[in-house]
Amino acid sequence: MRSKNFTYEKSGVSIKKADKFIKFISSSTKKSKKSGHFENIGGFGAITKLPSNLKKPYLVTSTDGVGTKIEIANLLGKFDTIGVDLVAMCVNDIIVQGAKPLLFLDYISVEKIDTKKLKNIIKGIIKGCKLADCELVGGETAEMPGTYSKGKFDIAGFSLGIVDKDKILLNKIKEKDLVLAIPSSGLHSNGYSLVRHIIKKKKINLKKNSFLKKELLVPTKIYVMHVLELIKKKYLNACANITGGGLKDNIKRIIPDNYCAEIKLEKIKSLKIFRWLKSQGVSDQEMLKTFNCGVGFCLIVNRSNYKKLIKFFPKKYRPYIIGKIVKKNSEKVKLSGKVIW
Repeated sequence: MRSKNFTYEKSGVSIKKADKFIKFISSSTKKSKKSGHFENIGGFGAITKLPSNLKKPYLVTSTDGVGTKIEIANLLGKFDTIGVDLVAMCVNDIIVQGAKPLLFLDYISVEKIDTKKLKNIIKGIIKGCKLADCELVGGETAEMPGTYSKGKFDIAGFSLGIVDKDKILLNKIKEKDLVLAIPSSGLHSNGYSLVRHIIKKKKINLKKNSFLKKELLVPTKIYVMHVLELIKKKYLNACANITGGGLKDNIKRIIPDNYCAEIKLEKIKSLKIFRWLKSQGVSDQEMLKTFNCGVGFCLIVNRSNYKKLIKFFPKKYRPYIIGKIVKKNSEKVKLSGKVIW
C-alpha cells in the first residue's frame, strides 16, 4: 500500500516559521548594524571587512553556551536575558587575549519553533552584541523533533575578535603586580546544575520565590568596553574571565612559570546569591571551584596603574585588590584565608 502526503511539515519541521524568524532577525539587526558592513543575515555565509588600522592583525576566536541556565529560563518562561549571557560567555573570553570582538554567530536548536520564545532570545543576543560593540552576522536555527523533548532547546555562540600583535596580552606579568577583582553581576552562566540540584532537593518552588526568580536570570556582565579601554591605555599586563572552575582554575591559565598569584579570599566582596547558596550547605571549597563567588573578571596590573584605571568603571563594577604576583616555583595560584559570606 502506497503512503501519501509525506511532508517536512508533518514530520515536525516548519520551513515557513523558520523563514519568518530569519526575516525578524534581519530586520532587528539592521537597526543596530554599523555603516559600511555587508547584509549577512539570510545568506549562506557572513562577510566582514577587517579593520585597516592594524599593522599585524591576529584573529582570536571563542565558542560557548550558557549551560543549564536555559532550564531556569524554561521553567520561568523568561527568555530575554539568556541571549545576553550567550554573547557574554564568548566575548569575555575574547578580551582576555587583548582582542576586540568583531562579530558573533548563534546556533539555536529546538524541538519545535516557538516564535515568541526565539524572538526574545534573539533580542537578548542583539543587546549583548551592542554591549560588546560587535555585530550579529548570522547563525542557525535548527528545528529537531525527536531530539529534544517538548519545549526544550539549546543555544551556542561563536565570536571572532581581532588584535594587533603588539597588544596581545601574553607573558607581561611581573613580580609585585596587583591582582584586581571586577565584581560579577551574579552567577553569570556557571554552576547552574548544582543550583538546580539544590532547588530540587530542598523542594523550592522557584516560581514563588521572588529572590531566586530575579537572581537566577540576571544576565552575565559583559566587560568588553571597560577592558578594551584599559588595553588602549596600556594599563593591563593580563586578565582572566572567571567562569567554570572559579578563581583558581581560571587565573592559573594566565600565570607564567615561576610566578604565583597570591589571593586573599577575605578581600572578596561576595553577593547575596552566593551567601544564599552557602547557607544551603555548600562547602567553601565547592563554592570556590564551582562559582565566581562575586568576582566576574580579574585584572593583573602594575601597582602604579591601579588608581588610574578605576575611573573607567561605574561604582557597581569598580575593581578592587584581592592579591598580588610573587615569584614562586610551586603552585601558580595560592588562595589564603576565607571568603566572608
